[in-house]
Amino acid sequence: MEVWAGEKGRKVYGARKIWLELNSRGIPVARCTVERLMRELGIRGASPGRKRPPATLPGDPADRPSELLERCFDAAAPSRRWVADITCVMTISGWVYTAFVMDLFARTILGWQVADHPRSDPALDALEMAIWTRRDKDLGGLVHHSDRGVQYTSIRYAGRLAGQKAVRSVGSKGDSMIMLRRRR
Repeated sequence: MEVWAGEKGRKVYGARKIWLELNSRGIPVARCTVERLMRELGIRGASPGRKRPPATLPGDPADRPSELLERCFDAAAPSRRWVADITCVMTISGWVYTAFVMDLFARTILGWQVADHPRSDPALDALEMAIWTRRDKDLGGLVHHSDRGVQYTSIRYAGRLAGQKAVRSVGSKGDSMIMLRRRR
């Protein structure tokens, strides 16, 4: 018993692990008995770490452009449809935010950036990298689709897209990540 409750133990075992451990040591006991005894003694297993922080902070609905892709994440040619998104990833040193821009024709990441905050800078840096990657291409008529986060509805981001003659398209939360799950 000292394995999960003693001084040397990490005290992280829940009812399932204790039940399995007892039965593996030849102590037959029902799981519901372990759960009841843990409740009576005030013992709880360790809960997972902090919840995942939000990556998308919704902007003002009046500032959003319409959705032009209508959930059709295909493209007929390169640099005609791009999708951008930002997501958070747990690392050893904590949560980091990864912003990326993908060309839907080739399903390649054109630009990306990692930061410790979800503000517009990583998204704008990923866009700059994507534009630089396609530096010899005319981006006029490009449809740039993202979710409704403030990163993509910011004045700086919209201005940079307008400077490239790209058309903005904004869907609902999580739209951009849908295309990653699709098989071509």
